[in-house]
Amino acid sequence: MSTQVKVPSVGESITRGTIVSWLKKSGEAVKQAEILFELETEKSVLEVPSPAAGVLEILVEEGREVQIDQTVATISEGAEPSQQPVEKAQEKPAQAGPRPPEEQAASAKEKAERQTGQKKPEPKKQEAAAEPVPQAPPREYAPAPAAAAGQKRPSERIPMTAIRKRTAQRLVRARREAAHLTTFNEIDMQKVVDIRDRYKERFEKEHGIRIGFMSFFVKAACQALKEFAAVNTQVDGDDIIYHHFYDIGVAISIEGGLVVPVIRDADRRHFAEIEATIADLARRANEKKLSPEELTGGTFTITNGGVFGSLMSTPIPAYPQTAILGMHAIKKRPVVVDDAIVVRPMMYVALSYDHRVIDGREAIGFLSRIKEYIEEPDKLLLEL
Repeated sequence: MSTQVKVPSVGESITRGTIVSWLKKSGEAVKQAEILFELETEKSVLEVPSPAAGVLEILVEEGREVQIDQTVATISEGAEPSQQPVEKAQEKPAQAGPRPPEEQAASAKEKAERQTGQKKPEPKKQEAAAEPVPQAPPREYAPAPAAAAGQKRPSERIPMTAIRKRTAQRLVRARREAAHLTTFNEIDMQKVVDIRDRYKERFEKEHGIRIGFMSFFVKAACQALKEFAAVNTQVDGDDIIYHHFYDIGVAISIEGGLVVPVIRDADRRHFAEIEATIADLARRANEKKLSPEELTGGTFTITNGGVFGSLMSTPIPAYPQTAILGMHAIKKRPVVVDDAIVVRPMMYVALSYDHRVIDGREAIGFLSRIKEYIEEPDKLLLEL
C-alpha cells in the first residue's frame, strides 16, 4: 500500500511553489509527521511533513516548480528501505583560481620575448664608487593579460527564489504605480536608551523577553497613525481605503529574501507583548514556519536597516500600503541642547510615502510626531 505525498494548500491566493530541498532521500524509511521537504511559495518557506510511515520514493527533484495538490512523492507502507538511499550527484567542475601577480608578470614577459625573439636587456649595475648607496632598478609590472576572445570567465546563474521574485514584483509595481517621496528627521534616543538600561533586567525577569527599540517605534507609529489617518491607507483604483485598525508589518531579513510578518492590532498590545511577538515571528521566519496569513494584511510597515549598520535609506512602501517608516543605526554625535554642545545617541529616521494620497504636511507631521514620542517616551507610555 502506498500513500501519495502532495503539495499542501497554503493559502487561497497561492497556486504554486518550489521544492527547495528534500530532507529525506529516495529509498529511505520515514516516520509519519517527519519533515520530508521544504516548499517555498511567494510568501514563505514551509516544511511539509510525511502523511504516513514507510519508504519514500521521490518523484519531483529539488528546484522544480510544483502546483498545489500535485503529487511529488509516494510512501510505500510496509516496504523495506534500500541499503543505500539514492543520492543525487552534486559534482561541480573545478575552477582554477587566479594566478599570483608574479606568475602573471613572468608569463607576460616570456610571451613578449617569444614574439620579438629578443630578451629585454638587464639594467646595468652601477659602480660602487660612483654611487655609494646602490639603488635597485624600478620594478616593472606587466599589464594583466586581457581575456582571450571567446574565453569563458567564472560566473554562476541561480534562479530567484519565489520569495525574492514576489518581493521584486511588488517593489516594481509599487515604483510604477505610486508617486513615492521620502522625508527625513533625526531623533535623540537618549531617554529611550536610559529606560532600556534602567529596566532591562527587571523587564526580562518579569516578562521573559528583552526590551528593544522596535516596540517603542511600533507604539509610536500606532499613536501617530491615529492622528494622521492618511498614512494608514491604501489605494484601490480611484478610491482611498482608510484603515481604522493598526496591523503593523515588521521587515525581517532571512536567508533567501525579506519577509514582513504582521503584528495584528498592535495599538492594543503591551510593550512586552510586542517584543515577544516580534521575537516569535523572527524565530519562525528563520525556521520557515510562518503561515501565509501572518505575512499579509498589514496597514503600515517599519523596517530597521540600522541592524546592518545603515545610517540612512529611502525604503519603498510595501504594496498596496502607502507609507513605510525606516529606522537606522544609532550613532553618537555632537548636538546642541539648550545652547550647549553635548554628545547624544542619534538616529536618522525616514518616511517614504505615496504622494498621491499623503501630502507633505501630513508626512512631515507624522514623522515629527514619531520623533516627539521617542524623545518624550512618557507621553508614549501615557498615550498622550
